[in-house]
Amino acid sequence: MNVTIIGGGIGGLTTALVLKRAGIPFVLYEAAPAIKSVGAGIIIANNALQVFRELGIHEEIYRQGNLVDKMIITKADFAPLSEISLQRFEALYGLQNHAIHRSDLYDILARAVGPEHIRINKRLDRIEHEGDVYRLAFADGSVIRSEYVIGADGIKSQVRQQLFPGSVYRDARQICWRGVTGYQLPERYRHEVIEAWHKGRRVGFVQTGKDKVYWYLVINTRQEIPGAGPDAYIADFHPLIGELVAATPKDTLIKAPIYDLKPIPAWSKDKVCLVGDAAHATTPNLGQGACQAVEDAYVLGELLKQYNMVDAFKKYPELRRAKAQYVVKTSWQVGVLSHLENRAGMGIRNFILKYLTPASVNVRQMARLFRLSPVN
Repeated sequence: MNVTIIGGGIGGLTTALVLKRAGIPFVLYEAAPAIKSVGAGIIIANNALQVFRELGIHEEIYRQGNLVDKMIITKADFAPLSEISLQRFEALYGLQNHAIHRSDLYDILARAVGPEHIRINKRLDRIEHEGDVYRLAFADGSVIRSEYVIGADGIKSQVRQQLFPGSVYRDARQICWRGVTGYQLPERYRHEVIEAWHKGRRVGFVQTGKDKVYWYLVINTRQEIPGAGPDAYIADFHPLIGELVAATPKDTLIKAPIYDLKPIPAWSKDKVCLVGDAAHATTPNLGQGACQAVEDAYVLGELLKQYNMVDAFKKYPELRRAKAQYVVKTSWQVGVLSHLENRAGMGIRNFILKYLTPASVNVRQMARLFRLSPVN
């Protein structure tokens, strides 16, 4: 059995680690010159941590990351609208949600996979069915043949575009800046995720390690001022936001539009399957994009304990599609709700969040996100 993984992101690396644990031969091909991520943070939620615990790397995530036990939505001045304590889930699963720099998580995963299984500077140019195998041609002129292929190459997946045609991107009409800076947060914020909503824009931040803070700013595209940086959009927010932005070197900022993938009908066929953003890219409003990719890897691994590779590829979407599409749909809705510009609509939204949404509703949503997809 010969397995090729295309893409060295969180989904690809976790899938590789799952195959390694199962004793299945594989090689992972990554387009970039190194296994690393651009400078941004990530929250490793309880569902992903359950998988990482099984893979033996959750304690390393704990050491390099920062505990997060509360999620808070606020107005621009940090007046709270909604609070969710994560401690009940810590007790339920025996795990704590953590925020970590993406590069640190990549390092942890890549070391666990092992460099002998990874090939870098390998950008896929062409993939096609050739008899009983797949022929993969790379931009550097090299060609390999593989019996099985796992496409973990992100929202712009070449594997998906060439073998599963017809996918459609959806523009959220929002722009996001991300930054990581050295900063000592006030004690009260050090174990919380704060997201502040204002008129057509929002800001969030979380501590990712010792005196390191990850923050992001999202605005409606129609509000963009040509050539302006994030400081042009934060005057109405709590002064702490201005301090975080000012403390971040401008050349480290990441700016990108937000879009997702309209749900596609098939994630697998024959001896190929898609995982992570290649199959179900979502907007980042629930903090579940990478976590869902980790769940994909987990489900594949569990199926491989019961079935051969072809049958595992076939059954995996049946077990994962409902939850992944729930995340895509709910995240899109949160993106719309949080970016209202009409003041009357904002007022109604805030009133509902603060006074008419029982804590049990938020708990049920978190429970659904944190419960791993069943495998049977």
